[in-house]
Amino acid sequence: MFDPFEIEPLGEMKNRIVMSAMTRNFSPDHVATEKTVKYYEARAAGGAALILTEGVIVHSTADGYVDVPHIQTPEQAHSWRPVVDAVHRAGAKIFCQLWHCGRISHSDFTGGVPPVSSTHQAAAGMNRQNGKPFGTPRALGAEEMPDIYGMFANSARLALDAGFDGVQVHMGHGYLVDQFFDARVNDRKDRYGGTVENRCRFALELLECVLAAVPKEKVMARISPSRDMGGIYDWPDLEEMIEHLIPTFDGMGLRMLDISCAAADYFATSGRVVRMARPLWPACLIGGASLTQGQAEGEVENGLLDLVTWGRSFIANPDFGARLADGRPVKEFDRAMLAELI
Repeated sequence: MFDPFEIEPLGEMKNRIVMSAMTRNFSPDHVATEKTVKYYEARAAGGAALILTEGVIVHSTADGYVDVPHIQTPEQAHSWRPVVDAVHRAGAKIFCQLWHCGRISHSDFTGGVPPVSSTHQAAAGMNRQNGKPFGTPRALGAEEMPDIYGMFANSARLALDAGFDGVQVHMGHGYLVDQFFDARVNDRKDRYGGTVENRCRFALELLECVLAAVPKEKVMARISPSRDMGGIYDWPDLEEMIEHLIPTFDGMGLRMLDISCAAADYFATSGRVVRMARPLWPACLIGGASLTQGQAEGEVENGLLDLVTWGRSFIANPDFGARLADGRPVKEFDRAMLAELI
């Protein structure tokens, strides 16, 4: 877990510890700030070998949150250069997570236009970002798909221009791409809905566009086929989805995959998916989030994971990786810690 090692396509890594992507809401002008620099620098110096940034919005119409960063323009991308440089000085690598919220949004965040999705149906519940019901989305037309793919490709190019070691295409957690994967949400009757192959089509076409825009070895995908939504929430047709999607990712040249479950019980959610995916996936596989050190070491030793993610532990402990390595106690995460970016 703590020894330096080399893995393709990341190259030399100081250990197997990854800081997972977590939304922080501290970018009032949609750019990285000096506080952003110090925040990520502390985690890199504190033992993370790879940092996955908070979600960074690919276009102003893709937003759904208060005060999150964007990477639509060169100016927005350039704001991340000091972050990247600080992380590199601390001996870590950093990927920019590319994010489109889809229907998990409201016109308050999209410049007054309706959010877009696979469906016309609004997400259930209240949007905690503005205290209103989620906005009613507009289902994307097939002719509009290339525009969305282009947003991600543009942001990927900008991220690499800003010095990021790579990009992570966010395909999970109920956001836009996941709204095509999930048959409970995707009610389309065209070639982007219905069958397993059709529900995967949007993600695969998007990924194809990104892989054509930047070097393939710089791209990671994040999926969350199983997570906790007040109970275990799996993709419908889970095994068929994995059996179709994972080999197709491999055949396209993708070499890094993050199977995420957010703060859920790993073994009840993404750990199950990892065990389905690993025989089909010969390349770098990332996961974890809720594991103890012993459990993480077991997943690595058994060849299931190559790198292990932790999220909230890094909010509570900027030096979380070093604390693990030294056997020092770690602070428990408390939601009050989200009030500051430290």
